[in-house]
Amino acid sequence: MSDIPASVAVETPRSLTDPRFLIPLALLALYVIWGSTYLGIRFALESYPPFLLAGMRFLCAGVALYGFLRLRGVAPPTPLQWRNAAFTSVFLLGLGNGLVCFAEQQVSSGIAAVAVASMPLFAALFTGMYGEWPNRHESVGLVVGFAGVIVLNLGSSLSGSRLGALALLAAAAAWAFGSAWSRRREMPPGPMNTAAQMICGSIALLGFALLSGEQLPAHPSLRSTLAIVYLAVFGSIIAFSAYLYVLKRARPALATSYAYVNPPVAVLFGVLLAGEHVGPYDLAGMAIILFGVAVITLAKRRR
Repeated sequence: MSDIPASVAVETPRSLTDPRFLIPLALLALYVIWGSTYLGIRFALESYPPFLLAGMRFLCAGVALYGFLRLRGVAPPTPLQWRNAAFTSVFLLGLGNGLVCFAEQQVSSGIAAVAVASMPLFAALFTGMYGEWPNRHESVGLVVGFAGVIVLNLGSSLSGSRLGALALLAAAAAWAFGSAWSRRREMPPGPMNTAAQMICGSIALLGFALLSGEQLPAHPSLRSTLAIVYLAVFGSIIAFSAYLYVLKRARPALATSYAYVNPPVAVLFGVLLAGEHVGPYDLAGMAIILFGVAVITLAKRRR
């Protein structure tokens, strides 16, 4: 018989599934991985059209994850859960991610960062419609974070089309609405929610690609293809699973705080992998953004 007390033997595995451990880990994945996907999308768009790129990414990731879960004995979603996953995925992936890919063909990364970082403000509006308004400290953190994103881009040469900028704002609003709506619906449990949404979202994206007349490139570059693989494995399976986990278990302001951290992370990846330069406005913006996220996190702990 083991000399380890029963309480210790039970407590160890529980600690690995404790939200106090998993929520910070999931947020770290969102901050770093989704921050890098700006550069990944840019590389993938060198060969692949936007909606087809996003549809292929989520279809491959969703089918692979769904098959793995079914082999492990996980029950498939119920018809109600499939319906809710399909509706949510149209806003999160079909419009949210698809319009970002579309816009990155036409606008600079600076405009993309500013527009997408408006998502927490849309999220505060939509969750407020359900009676869950941000508290005072969270509101301060949201405003500070958005101000930091603006400062981050003051030193950039922002250029782009009006259509691309509007597409990014629509993407941010769609993602925020889908997030707020899904929090109060019966969704598939755990990773099955990720798989179901990616499968349904890929169908919507491939439909957009068909309507737009997009076609697979005859000779895609190796870098673009590897970028799609990275987006599918890390950006879709790992990071999207982390987002859905945090969305169910944390305050909306904290769950959407990644939108403020992603722009400085994207700048850092641009410096390291694409030879971009960082100026004083970039450094000041990063500091302000991180301060805003700290305010949101402290507000969550106090609550």
